[in-house]
Amino acid sequence: MPAKNVDLHGNVPDISKVALLLIDVINDFEYPEGDLLFKNSMEIVDQIVDLRKRAKEAGVPVIYVNDNYGKWQSDFLKLVAHTTNEKVRGKPFVDKLLPDEDDYFVLKPKHSAFYSTVLDTLLAYLKVETLILAGVAGNSCILFTANDAYMRDFHLYIPSDCIASNYAEDNRNAIKIMKTILDVDTRPQREIEFVCRNNEPDVP
Repeated sequence: MPAKNVDLHGNVPDISKVALLLIDVINDFEYPEGDLLFKNSMEIVDQIVDLRKRAKEAGVPVIYVNDNYGKWQSDFLKLVAHTTNEKVRGKPFVDKLLPDEDDYFVLKPKHSAFYSTVLDTLLAYLKVETLILAGVAGNSCILFTANDAYMRDFHLYIPSDCIASNYAEDNRNAIKIMKTILDVDTRPQREIEFVCRNNEPDVP
């Protein structure tokens, strides 16, 4: 008999044409100009929370992609523990976006979610064709990830109200580049309607 992919609990894993990537949302904001990025990120966090909630209700897998902050011994749970410490600037942001047990996570060493990570393998495993990106920073990690996703022929949604950068002008410029050069759909997150086609989540 051919092998059948199952998870550790014996269930068929998520298979979805669409995936939501939350980029660097497990973030302490404890770095130069982190206060600026934190302020702007807090202005969009509720939009990301709503997008994540609607995606999960539609059966869309959520993938947290996060910097390892140059610490190769780190793991995702250690990052969560660190960023939810009372003394960390980013705690109010992270507290609203804590992962669930069924979410995926990928640690990245550089700006792009694809560079030297397992993301390509994971997306192929899930049979993803469309990516929705949200998180920080719009003019760096979001932009670099969008560029790499575009070169891999993914269909891209990056809601303009779900990304933030240190400076509003830089964020607007990044959105313009992604929309005009990378063919990204940048409509606000509430204008993205999740539907099911052939028992698979999709976006029109």
